[in-house]
Amino acid sequence: MKGMKFLTKRSIEAVIFLIIFFGFFGYLGSKMGLPNMMNTIMQTAYSLLLETVFYIMAITVVSGALGNLLVEFGVVRLIEIVLRPLMKPLYNLPGVAALGGVMTFLSDNPAIISLSKDAHFARYFKKYQLVSLTNFGTAFGMGLVVIMFMMGKGFLPAALVGLVGACVGSIVSTRLMQHFILKSNPELNADISSEEGDEEKISFKSEGSVFLRFLNAILDGGKSGVEIGLAIIPGVLIISTLVMMLTFGPATDGSYTGAAYEGVALLPFLADKIDFVFKWLFGFENSQLVAFPITALGAVGAALGLIPRFIQEGIVNGNAIAVFTAMGMCWSGYLSTHTAMLDSLGFRSLTSKAILAHTIGGLIAGIVAHWLYVLLSMIF
Repeated sequence: MKGMKFLTKRSIEAVIFLIIFFGFFGYLGSKMGLPNMMNTIMQTAYSLLLETVFYIMAITVVSGALGNLLVEFGVVRLIEIVLRPLMKPLYNLPGVAALGGVMTFLSDNPAIISLSKDAHFARYFKKYQLVSLTNFGTAFGMGLVVIMFMMGKGFLPAALVGLVGACVGSIVSTRLMQHFILKSNPELNADISSEEGDEEKISFKSEGSVFLRFLNAILDGGKSGVEIGLAIIPGVLIISTLVMMLTFGPATDGSYTGAAYEGVALLPFLADKIDFVFKWLFGFENSQLVAFPITALGAVGAALGLIPRFIQEGIVNGNAIAVFTAMGMCWSGYLSTHTAMLDSLGFRSLTSKAILAHTIGGLIAGIVAHWLYVLLSMIF
């Protein structure tokens, strides 16, 4: 009987999947023509691989090497000490949490989990604070990669404005998550450990000559950068391809040729219905730009894959880059990582609360970046 119930549930799931799958690609095929749709999918993915993925991978290798050098020679530790006094008033977190923010900024979201599972690190937190590290760390994931990417496209000042927006969004997300946790699980307002300790004990000590430490740091960091670069390939090729097909329209003459970057322009059509919202909140002058934050929900690397096309289309300006940086950093694929991160901490039941808090935080990040950019543009 249980087997029949399971079979029925799986059958319903399969039917729903087939309806959605054929409905989605049937819609694209009916607009573009099946051969053109298939050719566009392959051509867009191939173009993204050559023109975007390898560029992002080069950035992740360089940033990985740089990040490891900063760790190896104590710069990260120095930054943590400087930021420590800000952690309690801004985030309601102990000073050592700054280390988590720096590490995720230099690498990616999962770096916060390796730290939070370290007993020596975790003992400075209350339980609800430790869980909120999921939101805190995610808000800075791949931050260095995002900023270096924008810098490579000539938008460093706008990217720095976006960094400020991401910081504001991280505060909102972390504080909201803590509020949600204490409201639903007040028992988590308890110390993880009663041990007394000196935060200075958390350090990065290395052995060997300066030259060997330098060499090992850049090679190990570069290797980790390659791993991140490889990890973003599926997201860029699959998610970005589909989003682009929903964002861009046919060829200039209105026909479909099967070339890369053609599509049905569904997202701009829907965004045009409420374009005043995006224009006021984020300053978007073109409805196609909403594709970036939508893609960043799943993977910020995939979202970066949209930028070269936006530049080619001539629809990107400094304001858009500031908003992209803020929302890309703050969200940084949280829909695809929050569940796994909270599950590893043993609090999967709080996933919906974490996602809600981070959604709000990312929106605030984009709004702050837009209006700060407008303010600075008026001053300078």
